[in-house]
Amino acid sequence: MFGLSAATAQAENLRVMTFNIRYPNPGDGVDAWPNRKELVASMIRFNGADIVGLQEAFRFQLDELSALLPGYAWYGLCRTDGSKTPNPDNEFSAIFYRQDRLEILDSGTFWLSESPDTPGSKGWDAALPRISSWARFRDKANGQVFYHFNTHFDHMGAQARAESARLIMARIKAITSGEPILLTGDFNCTPTDEPYRILTSETSGLADAMFLSEMPHHGPLSTWSGFQFPGVPGRRIDFIFVNDKVQVLRHAILSDCWSGRFPSDHLPVLAEVHLKNGK
Repeated sequence: MFGLSAATAQAENLRVMTFNIRYPNPGDGVDAWPNRKELVASMIRFNGADIVGLQEAFRFQLDELSALLPGYAWYGLCRTDGSKTPNPDNEFSAIFYRQDRLEILDSGTFWLSESPDTPGSKGWDAALPRISSWARFRDKANGQVFYHFNTHFDHMGAQARAESARLIMARIKAITSGEPILLTGDFNCTPTDEPYRILTSETSGLADAMFLSEMPHHGPLSTWSGFQFPGVPGRRIDFIFVNDKVQVLRHAILSDCWSGRFPSDHLPVLAEVHLKNGK
């Protein structure tokens, strides 16, 4: 591991998670948010996630998670109006992170549309406004600087998903300058679909962390559960992508359930990574 001692290497590793926590739909019955929030917090806490890309998180869900996990802070803007306090409440693609480990140096949000700097803009054939929130972090353990981009692609528009992948790649190239990059999200596509191929093309500079993992992948090979099955076959739609400045040590799709109850209709994805020196 780059000649580092085991203790030093372990101290400098980051645990990265992507987790669609499911919006607060009262029609979910027993799986409604009030019955799941402790389970979501427990997944983050027990797995020691240093940084989490959340999807479908309403502001009040972020507030409740922050209360359950007091060592964490978050960055994000609402997809509908670009504010931190939307009225009515709506979804964020927030980045949730450990304050004792990480410090935000810069941040931003753009819309996945033809007008990416216009809050609330809806792109191409998308059913809803979609966003990507990003932050530039400094790791307090070693001073390493890296970028984390987090997103949620549209569930209806095939063109919107492909164009969103192209836009994110263009923005990553415009914003970053050789640092380690993490891209997390619910991409609403599988590895055989066009958006995935765009994000992992030779020109993108990114790769699927699952295939880079030095330890064999742990868990199911699918991330959508529908609250019923731990990874419905053929539904791996949540990913962690990294550039060549990120060494992936372990990768898992976490199918924990409590007496048949799941924290969300998506399974969280976890990767333990080591960041190589950036520029």
